[in-house]
Amino acid sequence: MNITVIGAGAWGTALAINLAERHRVTLFARDSLQIAAMQKTRCNAHYLPEVLFPDSLALTADFSVSLLGAELIILAVPSAALRPTLQRLVDTGTHLSGVIWLCKGFEAQSSLLPHQVAAEVLPQHVPCGVLSGPSCALEVARGLPTALVLAAGEDAFAQDIAQSLHHSRLRVYASSDVVGVEVGGAVKNVMAIASGVCEGLQLGNNARAALITRGLAEIARLGLKLGGHQETLSGLSGAGDLILTCTGELSRNRRVGLMLAKNLSLDAILGQLGHVAEGVYAAREVYHLAQRVGVDMPISTAVYRVLYENIPAAEMAANLLNRSASLEFSLPD
Repeated sequence: MNITVIGAGAWGTALAINLAERHRVTLFARDSLQIAAMQKTRCNAHYLPEVLFPDSLALTADFSVSLLGAELIILAVPSAALRPTLQRLVDTGTHLSGVIWLCKGFEAQSSLLPHQVAAEVLPQHVPCGVLSGPSCALEVARGLPTALVLAAGEDAFAQDIAQSLHHSRLRVYASSDVVGVEVGGAVKNVMAIASGVCEGLQLGNNARAALITRGLAEIARLGLKLGGHQETLSGLSGAGDLILTCTGELSRNRRVGLMLAKNLSLDAILGQLGHVAEGVYAAREVYHLAQRVGVDMPISTAVYRVLYENIPAAEMAANLLNRSASLEFSLPD
């Protein structure tokens, strides 16, 4: 299969390296200087210096050239760049055989999930979907075992693409629950910030386990309210991605929480990261979305207030711990 990966950050680069073993892959970056450097060194020195590119991986900074002959386009761009990138695809007039995105977040201001953004931009006939799940970019690039979910509105497209991408070290499962997959992927980043705060404040493993579990309950409440399925939210793109992002040493969102626990300002934190931490922006959208649809999300609300209302992280933790006791699960009506 001819595959084009749009976006040469850590995740896009990692997936391009992984897929180049079995497919003809072209990696696009808009920065021609970055492409020139990668062509010279055969690695992404800024985002993923640890892994060399396979000889078969093609690189280009020419958007139109990257799309020539593409049977599948993978958008490895942040949520904020999804709409303009989709629009750019449409504007080229290229025949789009299939488009999938990797971003895990909500569109700013509108709080739209990625598939809702795509529905507003892509022609109706273009098959599209989301690839998500617990995936550390470095491990994917190194070919370590990883399991993901490919969700799409069209079952046949989801199954065909999942089968095409699937191999022994990148297991890809098909799903029709786009909402559940996207909500799990987006909200787990907010929970990872809370997990980092918990760790940074040295509250212990008991507290972190409780936070992850209650965080999953929040993700499920929102996901179900928006039309997702319980089994999806308990699966790879829900519980699996949540566990990895809350505990993994390479999690950028967890690092945000660790720095919040040191009372660093948000500007200082983002300056140190050097990468996009989707949870920072997702926290704002989740907070407003939860209010609009009437879903109780105390952990997400606490993260929002630390990030955007300048409440100290220690105070956030104390407020959560001092909440009144209640039933673990609400009784059915």
